[in-house]
Amino acid sequence: MTAIAATPPARATRREWIGLGLVVLPCLLYSMDLTVLNLAVPSLSADLEPSAVQLLWIVDIYGFMVAGWLITMGTLGDRIGRRRLLMFGAAAFGLASLLAAFAPTAEALIAARALLGVAGATIAPSTLSLIRHMFQDEGQRTFAIGAWGTGYAAGGLIGPVLGGVMLQWFSWGSVFLLALPVMALVLIAAPLLLPEYKDPNAGKSDVVSAGLSLSAVLAVVYGLKRTAEAGPSVLAGASVVVGLLLAWAFVERQRRLTDPLIDLSLFGSKTFSTALSINLLGCLVIFGTFLFIAQYLQLVLGLSPLEAGLWQLPSAAATTAGSMLSPWFVQHGRPSRVVAGGMGLLALGLAMLTQVSWGGLPLLVTACVVMSLGLGPTFVLTSDLILNAAPPERAGGAGAISETGSEFGGVMGIALLGSLGVAIYQALAPNTDHASLGLAVAEAERIGGAAGAALLSESRSAFVQALQIVAGLSAAISAAGGAAALVLLSDRRRSAA
Repeated sequence: MTAIAATPPARATRREWIGLGLVVLPCLLYSMDLTVLNLAVPSLSADLEPSAVQLLWIVDIYGFMVAGWLITMGTLGDRIGRRRLLMFGAAAFGLASLLAAFAPTAEALIAARALLGVAGATIAPSTLSLIRHMFQDEGQRTFAIGAWGTGYAAGGLIGPVLGGVMLQWFSWGSVFLLALPVMALVLIAAPLLLPEYKDPNAGKSDVVSAGLSLSAVLAVVYGLKRTAEAGPSVLAGASVVVGLLLAWAFVERQRRLTDPLIDLSLFGSKTFSTALSINLLGCLVIFGTFLFIAQYLQLVLGLSPLEAGLWQLPSAAATTAGSMLSPWFVQHGRPSRVVAGGMGLLALGLAMLTQVSWGGLPLLVTACVVMSLGLGPTFVLTSDLILNAAPPERAGGAGAISETGSEFGGVMGIALLGSLGVAIYQALAPNTDHASLGLAVAEAERIGGAAGAALLSESRSAFVQALQIVAGLSAAISAAGGAAALVLLSDRRRSAA
């Protein structure tokens, strides 16, 4: 009996490629909103006069809500339709951006930023799962996910630069208005360019599971961020413990439900779990290290925020190049080796940072470019492997888990590596009353003269040493992730349905 050859998956047409551009745009804006507000803090503070606690919530509430709502929104898209969820999110994002731009009080801005976070949580899982459905051919899908990942990476790096440019001529609210034309375009063009897809066998939604998921993520993220900002405390520790207990209750509930919010069987796939872990580790070392790089550029080298942002543009270009070259890498090497190579480049760039005390700005920029070249294919291919390890009807949930892992990795990097760096700095600093380099710089400027110059020099030296130690540890973590990719990642991907 003659075997029937398997029908090759359909290749994307012009409509899908134009639709990909439409999908990438909201991703770029979602990522920009994580960083675009940073440079607007001084003018915002002068206008709204927020308290210290309010200012903290203005900056942080967006990321909190994104992280907390990702899983719920991802599985919601599987149930109601991914295009419908994206359009709902785009409309809400545009409305929230308008409210934020013209917020009359700090409380109003916090509320608008919270709504932005909820809307932003619809974008990542719905766009990633739409790509899973639009691009059936694995090579084309890898390229599409590369473009998707480039949008996220570029948005985070472009945010401070574009924010600085806008603030040269307009008020702080202008940074939010950038979203309006893009989200309007999504609402108009999505029905024409994007297909609708949902799980045909989706069960009913479980409100209790959604509440447990939201509460668990928010509690853990809040505790970790509190630790990063103010050091270990009873409140931060209690928040993490409560979050972990809620997460345990969430998992136990999923085991018992006929229609769980998350399909826990996904974690039984070695490829899925390994790719998710490597993605998380990559975010951990990058966010933790870039926290120190931003301070190094401004407080050690004395650059303005806009200058510091401009010096990070080569990294954005390198991330873009690495992401877009991912399909070529996969064509010439196994995915496990490509991911391992990406983590190896990340480790190399971090190892270069351990020598920044003598290399200065040229070495730092070169190291960041090397790191970014490794980051691009690593994040693209781990996202691709995570998505392909899940059945098509669960793509939204898988994408949400992937993005939640990335969010946790970033927060853990800032909290754990940030706290470690602060502890090292305080141990080496000339005056323990100055808990951070920023305080030491301000004190040195107040003192002036030879004493101020000496304090500034010694404080900067302590900070650079802390940066180098954190970079060395991050390099070791990255190298371990690369080794795990070689050993544990499968080079076979689930065939497109």
